[in-house]
Amino acid sequence: MSANPPFIIPPGTIPIDLLPGDGRFGSGPSKIQNEFVNDLAGMESTFLGTSHRRDPVKSVVGSIRSGLAAFYDLPDGYEVVLGVGGATAFWDAAVFGLIEERSAHFVCGEFSHKFATSVQSAPHLGEPIILEAPPGDAPSPIPVHGVDVASFIHNETSTGVTAPFERLSDALVVVDGTSGVGAIPFDVPSVDVYYFSPQKALGSEGGLWLALMSPAAIDRIARIARSQRWIPPFLSLATAVDNSMKNQTYNTPALATLYLLDRQLSGVLDRGGLSWAAERCRDSSSRLYRWAEGSDVMTPFVSNPTLRSTTVVTIDVDPQIDADAVSYALRLNGIVDTESYRKLGRNQLRIATFPNVDPGDITALTHCIDFVVDRLQEARAEG
Repeated sequence: MSANPPFIIPPGTIPIDLLPGDGRFGSGPSKIQNEFVNDLAGMESTFLGTSHRRDPVKSVVGSIRSGLAAFYDLPDGYEVVLGVGGATAFWDAAVFGLIEERSAHFVCGEFSHKFATSVQSAPHLGEPIILEAPPGDAPSPIPVHGVDVASFIHNETSTGVTAPFERLSDALVVVDGTSGVGAIPFDVPSVDVYYFSPQKALGSEGGLWLALMSPAAIDRIARIARSQRWIPPFLSLATAVDNSMKNQTYNTPALATLYLLDRQLSGVLDRGGLSWAAERCRDSSSRLYRWAEGSDVMTPFVSNPTLRSTTVVTIDVDPQIDADAVSYALRLNGIVDTESYRKLGRNQLRIATFPNVDPGDITALTHCIDFVVDRLQEARAEG
């Protein structure tokens, strides 16, 4: 955010009839259903503060695993595995327990780049092959030989790109699904490990990683675990698989995260599952893209429509308008987390359109942005 925004629209300035019903548009942590949070508060004696190796926590973990299996109609032999630490921890776990010798990384933004960097630093692995596209674009999947893992990202949270991936050889296909899971369909049998954190489209909190794993991935994990490779216990995927089969984690998880994830999965399944969530996100994101395309001062950052995310929308703002000033004014009026990804360094808005975000609130947001921009332009003309 700019240190000195050129113009401030104080709280209460945006007309109340323009404001969305809920002003949370963050790309993670994302909007959580208020009902679920209120219900969690009533679980203080039966769930919160209880052992994660006993019921009822194990039953909630079991419900999450079965819910994800139903959500994605997992093929026979696929397992839902979970561990503590978030997707960042999973990258390091994969370095120790999933990549045998060498990997290829299809990189198109900050998070896919971070995984590749982690692999580059591992002394026991060969130099990874990195195929990188500039921000706002995605690399095309091409055959890469001499690797045992091909790493992709489904939806790049930092740039708002939905990237293609496919099985190219006998390498395990490993996909970061963090901001796409629960909202963007994919061909499950074409992926061996689809890993993610639940604090985005799945409407929960962070600190947990989950993965949909194929039999080939589970076999690979077991084989590496039997080898002479040293693996830190916290990062042991074999331990995570073993504990998941018992509906628990190696170390203590955040119980609130588990509860909120379970409720979110159940709620979306009741509404129609992945197809319902995907259509809702398409509705919300298309409202933003159409609005930006029709604006004189807004432009979709991702120029290729086929790569535009339905869950994280990035919009470039005319250089004469400070996007940080727009986000700051919105924040003062109860509309939060529309700022761009900090390391991308663009004059940009980034808006989440996850399933918990009401499409009507997206339309209201566009009206509020227009209001703020008009006031900024008037101030510049006067000053």
